[in-house]
Amino acid sequence: MDIKYLMKQAQDMQKKMEGIKEELAKKEIRVTSGGGMVELVVTGQQEIKEIHIEPDIIDVKEKEMLEDLILAAVNEGIRQSKEMINEEMSKLTGGINLPGMF
Repeated sequence: MDIKYLMKQAQDMQKKMEGIKEELAKKEIRVTSGGGMVELVVTGQQEIKEIHIEPDIIDVKEKEMLEDLILAAVNEGIRQSKEMINEEMSKLTGGINLPGMF
């Protein structure tokens, strides 16, 4: 094995990973809960960018329901964001799971 070749491969992979991170930062996922009553936008870096709540469901008496809808939307957004990251990483690694890469 040629050490120089391996080092070059590692550098190339690192450059590609940086490119993927930049692309993921630009991507967004829209998720909803409660039939669209709560909507959020999550970035490819798993940051919540926007939260939209239909005014009709804002009622002090229904506070717990609203909290549940927000929680459901956040969890779905995180799940889909992780899925998007895994898809992008598998393009780079050829499907090999490399824990801790992102």
